[in-house]
Amino acid sequence: MRTPSFLSDHLRDFLLRNTIATLPELKQALGSTVDITVFRKLKEISYRTSYSHRGRYYTLDQIPRFDSNGLWSFRSVWFSRHGTLVETLEALVQSSRHAYFAEELQRILQVEVKDALFQLVQQRRLARQEFAGVYLYCSSDSATRRRQALLRQEMPDLLPGCDTAQVSGEELKASIVLFSSSLNEKQRRLYAGLESIKYGRGGDRRLAALLQLDPHTVARGRKELLAQEVDSARVRKRGGGRKPTEKKSPA
Repeated sequence: MRTPSFLSDHLRDFLLRNTIATLPELKQALGSTVDITVFRKLKEISYRTSYSHRGRYYTLDQIPRFDSNGLWSFRSVWFSRHGTLVETLEALVQSSRHAYFAEELQRILQVEVKDALFQLVQQRRLARQEFAGVYLYCSSDSATRRRQALLRQEMPDLLPGCDTAQVSGEELKASIVLFSSSLNEKQRRLYAGLESIKYGRGGDRRLAALLQLDPHTVARGRKELLAQEVDSARVRKRGGGRKPTEKKSPA
């Protein structure tokens, strides 16, 4: 009896139409009842597996548009540029300026993270130290870990127990947008720069998208704050704004 042939193009076309799919859906699209057949054909195309939903979803590598953290979601299913949940947590913590508490990582990744963090610490791929009775997850590199912990100590609103930990991510975003709308041009730029510093890497783009500002405006506010070059008496630099018009009397 002739062995049926299956084409990986069928999986590619199905994912292009549906964006994401589960293994049963891919088997149906391929016309096979065997898991290993689907996995063999997936290897012939470039694909990714979700880090949420226990890795049950698949998508083509060309589909996700990852954010500054390397994350992308579709219908509440999350994918990462870094791969699995464990690999994503390691990448985020290792590259962070101020390390992370578990609750912060959970808000970013939208999944439970404590078991994966414990695994990373056990394998010495990450380190942790106690801050106000809560574990701060840091880089495994000792020099980087010291810099991360120092930055946390210098920024009290990044320590556990701040009010932002008691509200959801969407509520916090709405509050930031509302407060920003009440500020003048200069105050909005400086406030966006301050929030960008808290976010760390990629903060300029995230705040620009949230507050509908140019990323260069956010970067300018951040640089002004860090350099302590803030003129409290002016909204714009001298010479900024529209040029005065000259009144002409009729001839």
